[in-house]
Formats: sequence, structure tokens, C-alpha cells
Amino acid sequence: MAEPTLLGYPVTLLFLYFLSYSFCGWCTETMYCSFRSRHFVPRGFLYGPICPIYGAGVLLMILFFTPLQDNLVAFYFVAVMVMTTWEYFVGWFLETTTHIKYWDYSGAPFNIKGRVCLPISLCWGAMSYLAVFGIHPFVAAVFLAMPLWLRHLLSGISLAALLADTSVTIRDLAQATRLLDKLQMAGDELRVQMALARADLSDDLDAVGETLHKKLETVLLSLPPVAAERLDALRRNYDELLVKTEIRTRRFRRGYQRMTSKRYRLDDLAAAGARLRKKLRETVKRER
Repeated sequence: MAEPTLLGYPVTLLFLYFLSYSFCGWCTETMYCSFRSRHFVPRGFLYGPICPIYGAGVLLMILFFTPLQDNLVAFYFVAVMVMTTWEYFVGWFLETTTHIKYWDYSGAPFNIKGRVCLPISLCWGAMSYLAVFGIHPFVAAVFLAMPLWLRHLLSGISLAALLADTSVTIRDLAQATRLLDKLQMAGDELRVQMALARADLSDDLDAVGETLHKKLETVLLSLPPVAAERLDALRRNYDELLVKTEIRTRRFRRGYQRMTSKRYRLDDLAAAGARLRKKLRETVKRER
């Protein structure tokens, strides 16, 4: 039985190319971000060491850019346009589905909605040339030298692992999104109740404080017992959701430390994480 092909390439070979370049992309991004942050920063959504955006990007280069190898100028500009479009699509898709922007080029010149920018697009052209003509010949030689049975075995095992990893990641993202929605609703309800309580008391209360907790303390001290209990219950619920959400989203926020969102209060999660780490350090010191 002949192996299925895509544009003249065996499917198993393309899949192994995809995995290889996804791993290379993960290594590159992880090293770059770790160097900038001065500590280890594992990139990517999946638990495994791969960034599929790079694997899919290089596959696009191999399948469609190779015929342009005799015209370097055309190759470069086509690579810039195609890879920039791909990056923009992935950024748009993630923002639309998760309501979070995982990278933001808003501070870079000639950017489009912070999803792509000219300097990075120009780098895509250079990286495409390096990948197609510098790295890929070696990678292709390694996999083509493998026995067919070994290539199929590697593809099968890798596909099973990738599907399992993707399923777990999608589940975690869905759970994180649900928690973020609950946290947002709890925070909104708490703020509304605080505003109503402040209006019922008088116009002489302190001005808005720096944080939600500071504002709440001011209100609680002046409220009747029933109203104070209601607000205190809302605060406890908010704090519990905040801790759960911080833990659930920690891996994603660690990998994309500059993520932003117009829908969710990610700063509250970062502050909660800092408080939890401080509390943990204090507990460890006491136990010592």
C-alpha cells in the first residue's frame, strides 16, 4: 500500500518535519525569553516542548517557497507576506477564542493591531531562507535515511503524544477561561455592591483607594452588620476564585509574561501570584 502524499511529500515525512521545526521553534523562543527574563521561561501552549506555529510555518515554506529558490528577491518578499499573514491569523484566532493577547507588538514601528509588525516580518523573510536552504536539507536527509517502518513508528507515537497533549491543553484552557469568566463576574458584582454601599452611607467616605481590598475595608467598617456580612462573603468568594484562577492560569502566564486582555483583569492574577509566593516563602522560613 502506497503511503499518502501531499504535494509530492509523504505525509509521515511532513509530520516529522512539523514536529522537528516545532521543537526548534520552542527551543529558540524559550532561550530568547529566558535570556531576557534571566530565568527559565518555557514557551508554548502545550506541555510538550513544541511551538506548533513554527512547525506549521516551516511546512508552508517547504511546500510553497521552494519553487522560488532561483529568485531570491521573490522568495524573500513572498516569505515575508505569507509568514506575516500566518502570524496575524494565529494572533487573531487566539485573541478571538481566549480573549487574551499573547504577544503584542504595539510598541514596534509599523504594527497592525499589535499582532504583526514590520521588523518581525522582515525577520520572517530571513528566517525562511535560513530554514529552507540552510537547515531543512540536513533535516530531510536524516529522515529520508530512516527505514520506512521506523518513520511510521515515530510518526504514530508522536501523533498519539501530540493528540494527548493537545487534548489536555484544550481542557486546561477551557477550565481557565471558565474561571476567568467567573472571576470577572464576581469582581463586577463586588464592585457594584461596594458602589451601592458607599452611596447609601454618605458622600464623606474616603476617595477610591489603590486596590479593591483597600476600598472594601473602608466600606465594611461603616456598614450595618447584614450589609457588611454580604460584602465580606462576596470578597471571600472573589479571593477564592482569584487563587484558583491564578493557579490554573499560571503555566500560560509564565510562558507569555506580557499577555494582555481587554476582558480579564490579569494584573489581579499577577498580584495574587506574588502574594501566594510571598506567603509560601514566609511559611518555609518559619518551618526552618
